Order: sequence, then structure tokens, then C-alpha cells
Amino acid sequence: MIDVFIINIGIPTIKKGLQTTDAQIQLVISGYLLGYAAFLITGGRAGDQYGRKRVFFWGMFAFTLASCFCGLSTSALQLNVTRFFQGLSASFMVPQTIAFIQVLFTDPKERAKAFGLFGITLGTAAVIGQVLGGYLSDTHWAIEGWRLMFFINLPIGLLTLWATHAYVTETRSPQGSTFDYMGIGILTAALFCLIYPLIQGREAGWPLWSFAILALSLGIFALFIRDQKKKLAKGESPLIDVRLFAIKDFNIGLGAVLFHFMLHTAYLLLSAVYLQNGLGVSALHCGLYFVFPGILFILSSLVASKLIVRFGKRVLQFGVVLLAIAFYLQMQLWKPGIRPGLIIGLMGIWGLGNGLVLPSLLNLALKNVPTQYAGAAAGIYSTFQQTASALGVSIIGGIFFYYAQYGWQTAYRAGVLGLLVCTALVGVMLYFLPEGKTTTQPQPQNAGLVAEPTTIEDPFWSAE
Repeated sequence: MIDVFIINIGIPTIKKGLQTTDAQIQLVISGYLLGYAAFLITGGRAGDQYGRKRVFFWGMFAFTLASCFCGLSTSALQLNVTRFFQGLSASFMVPQTIAFIQVLFTDPKERAKAFGLFGITLGTAAVIGQVLGGYLSDTHWAIEGWRLMFFINLPIGLLTLWATHAYVTETRSPQGSTFDYMGIGILTAALFCLIYPLIQGREAGWPLWSFAILALSLGIFALFIRDQKKKLAKGESPLIDVRLFAIKDFNIGLGAVLFHFMLHTAYLLLSAVYLQNGLGVSALHCGLYFVFPGILFILSSLVASKLIVRFGKRVLQFGVVLLAIAFYLQMQLWKPGIRPGLIIGLMGIWGLGNGLVLPSLLNLALKNVPTQYAGAAAGIYSTFQQTASALGVSIIGGIFFYYAQYGWQTAYRAGVLGLLVCTALVGVMLYFLPEGKTTTQPQPQNAGLVAEPTTIEDPFWSAE
């Protein structure tokens, strides 16, 4: 997560150092997310079959190696290709961490705490990435500062490899699964056809081919779903067990995840670029602006984990209201000459609201999924999360860069309008989410998800 967001602050520096276009610099972020999203489900299934510790270890090894190649890049093409493979290797790590929580924390309350801490980690890592990006952008040793954003992963990666080997316990699914290579190919093609034209199409003036590829992506997604259903009906092992989508809370949670991570990733990109290019803030100071909202994020996350037990989804809804207020005020008040204290204060409101929402989304989406489907569900969740991040950069970031030709302030206002739309959609998802009440009930006979009776937080088969 740090590696996703460390690039945001360094975008102007990387663009200058490699002489890239706006579309190429967007691909530095979304290309990573594309490689990440396209193989997350595959990574989850690999952990189920070969062991989560083993897959995490080799994923981290490949990630560290790819990071070094990113730092050695001499052109935008080289950087974007190596970033794609960096994201691909990360896709084999992240599902294992989520699946470990699903498998090792069997008590619903303990699992909720673990997911809450994991969510706090995601949000905190995003802020740390922004701060590190600002510091390293202004740091010049023997090499350009932006390259240090990638080389910093070498010592961290080596330390993590040692710690994984020494301390992590191996787990795997009791029922091994095989890879659905065709499913992997179809899903990757669908995601590529969705994201690539959103970025390159704007740069090229939206030619006919960009719309044709977007339409093609919808057809490929439909083909993928049909392929998965066929394999499930034949008793084969599809890439995605589509029966998971029969869980009502899982679907609503995924919808909330989609729109929240679109606005979350896009906001961090827009604010980083606008603060530097629109308000004249240095890269170092820009990164430091994220420290205070990061602290508030952590504090509100800790408070939210206790309040949710009593007030349920209303905590998240209040967080959404705070996000909307923060975005609207920033759109109106972030102008040249604004005082630094006001910038930090408005970002603080964003940090508070985000802390009430983001950490709870993970548990919200996965709380009713049987543990034997942990890897598959974690892969689907992470795919939605990272695809949403890529779409946020592509769509809202594309709007921002398009209007940059009319001035940075105009661009920021246009981008924030996109953020407000996503915020409203998160609110809609939360409205339809049932209130959380702890109940004990067995899995239904006709659900298709064979599991032992388990303690869950909501009756999700109300439609049955």
C-alpha cells in the first residue's frame, strides 16, 4: 500500500525526470494497479493450493526484485512495464494476508478486531506513502530522488523475507484447487480493455478505438462470468466461485468498497498534484501536510472500532458525511494564497471521515463468508479494491488532467465533483446495508456453499 501512494507526491518529479506525458504518468500508478488487480484472484487461489506462507514469500521476493528494476528505468515505457510486474507480484502477497485473518481468527469478534487493524494499516500506509514520497522527491544523493522511492523497497523486502521465513506459520486450504488458466486470461483481458482506453483515450482525444475497446471490455466481462458458471456447473475449479455473490452483505460491501477506493486513491493523487502545481507547495511540505490527517485517521479508526458495536452502520454513514463536507470545502477554499493551517484543517476533516469508513469496509464485505472460501473471497475483495483504485486514477484522474488545460484550480474543482459523486454512492451502499446483529445460524441447504454451522453477524439469506 505504501508503494501505491508513495508515487503520488513524486509524480511531478518523475514526469520531469523521464519527460513523460500526463497519460504515461497516470500509467505509472494505474499500470501498477492493473497488474495488481488482474491477478489478485489468481494469487488467492495459489495460496489455497500451494500454501499461503510459500506464495507470500515468493511474491515478496518478486516484488522486491521488480522494485529495483523500477528504480533503474531510463524511460517511461521501461518504468510502466516494470511497474506492471511489480503490481503483478504484489497480487500474490495481499490475498494471503487477508486469508490468514479469515483462517486464524475464527471468533467473529476477534476477526472483526483483526480486520479493523488491517484496515487501519491500509489507511496509515497510504499516508506514510505520501509523506515518504515528499521526502524522497526532495532528496538527492548519488541518484535522482524519485528512484529512491523504489530502491527503499530493497532493505524492507529483505527484512520481510527473513521475518516471513522465521515467524509465519504455513496454512493452506484442506481441499486443493487447480488453476483456471483460461479464466485468468479472460479476466486480465477484460480489466486491460477497461482501464487502458480510459487513460490513453483522453490523451489521444477520445478516438473511436477507445470507445470500441471499452465496449469490448463489457463483452469480455460477460464472457468471463459465463465461463465461470459453466465450469462450476461441470464440477471444475473456476477462478471465481460465483456462489459467493449470493451473499447479500458481500455484494453490498463490494459496492461500497468499489466507490470508496475510487475516491480514496483519486483524492490522494489529485491533492498531491494540486498542492504542488496549483498552490506552489514543495514536494517535502506536500508530504508533511498528510501527517496530521494521518494521525486523525488512526485515532478515528480506533474509536470507530468501538462505536460500531453500539451504533452499527451509522458510524460509517457519519464518516461519509464528513468526507462530503471535507471535499466540498476544499473545492471552495483551496485557492492560491490559502493559509497552510486551513489546508491542514480541511485535510484533517478528510482524515477523520476516512478513519470511520475505510477500516470497516473489509470486515463488512467478508464477515459472512465461510472460512474455506477465505482465499477466493479475499481475492475477489482485493480485486475490487485495486480495480476501484485503478478506475479512480483513470476516470477521476482523467477528468482532473483534462481540465488542467484550463487551469489547475478548474481541474481540481472538476476532480472533486467526481469525488463527491463517489461519496454519495458509498452512502447509498451503506443505506442498503442491513444493521449488524450477532446471530448464530447454519449455512442454508440450498446455498451451494457447503460449510459447518458457524457464528455470523447477519442473516444474509433473507431473500431465500
